[in-house]
Amino acid sequence: MLRLSLVIVMALLMSACGKKGRLIYPDLLVPESPSSATLRQAGLGMKLSFVLPQKDRAGQPLTDLAGVRILKREALPGQPQECSACMDEFRLFKTLYVDVRESSVQRYGTMMIVMDGAVTIGRTYSYQAVPFTKAAVDGQGAPQLTATMVEPPPHPVLRVIPSPTDIRLEFDATPHAKGTLVGYNLYRAVKGETLPFLPLNRAPLQEAHYTDSGLVRRLTYSYAVRMVVRMPSGEMVESSLSNLADGALLNDEE
Repeated sequence: MLRLSLVIVMALLMSACGKKGRLIYPDLLVPESPSSATLRQAGLGMKLSFVLPQKDRAGQPLTDLAGVRILKREALPGQPQECSACMDEFRLFKTLYVDVRESSVQRYGTMMIVMDGAVTIGRTYSYQAVPFTKAAVDGQGAPQLTATMVEPPPHPVLRVIPSPTDIRLEFDATPHAKGTLVGYNLYRAVKGETLPFLPLNRAPLQEAHYTDSGLVRRLTYSYAVRMVVRMPSGEMVESSLSNLADGALLNDEE
C-alpha cells in the first residue's frame, strides 16, 4: 500500500512539473505590423494613415509601444516604384510617439495620420511605418506604400447655408482633365480649432452637397472640402482644400 501511494505521489509531481507555458521566441515579443495603412495624395502633399499595433507578434497584448518610425524613399528615374530589396534607400522621415502633438500629425484613437509636404510633382514616393518599443526595439514594419505626385485637381468652392435645424453645404468643382470624379471629402472643426485630417464622411460624398445635422447651438463651425478623383493609373487623389467657410445654426426667429 505504501509503495502504491509513493507511485501516485511521484506521478502527480512529475505531472505538475511538466506543465509549462508555450515557448515564445524573443523575435515574437516585438510589436506586430501597423494595420490598415493607406497612402493618398492630398493637394500638394502626401497623406499616410495607419492603425497602431495592439499586440506583439506572438498575439499577446502590447504594453510597451513607444511610437512609430516613418521611413521614406524617393524613387529616381529608371528605378522600380516598389522594391523590397531597396530598404537601404529608405531614410528616416519622422519619428512619431504615441502621445504626439505636432501640426503635421493627428491621432484618432489608434489611428494616426501624417501629412508630408516635402514632395514634388512628378516624383514617386514610398513609405513604411515601423513600430518600436520603449526599449527602442523595432517591431514588424507595415507593407511599403507607394504613390506618384501629380498635378492635383482644382479645389472646389464651398458655400454654407445655415438654418435653425442644420447647415447645408454646397460645393462647385471644375472637372479634372485627366481623372474621373469619385466624390468629395468634407472636413469640419469648431471655429478656431485645427481642421482634422480625417474627413467627416466615411466614403466620398457622391453629391455636390451635404446637410450637416445634430450640431450644437451657439457653436460656430468651420468647413472645407476636397474633390476626390481617380487617376488613369488607378491612384486616388484629393484636391487642395477649398475655401474655409463658417456656419452656425440660426435662431428660430431668424
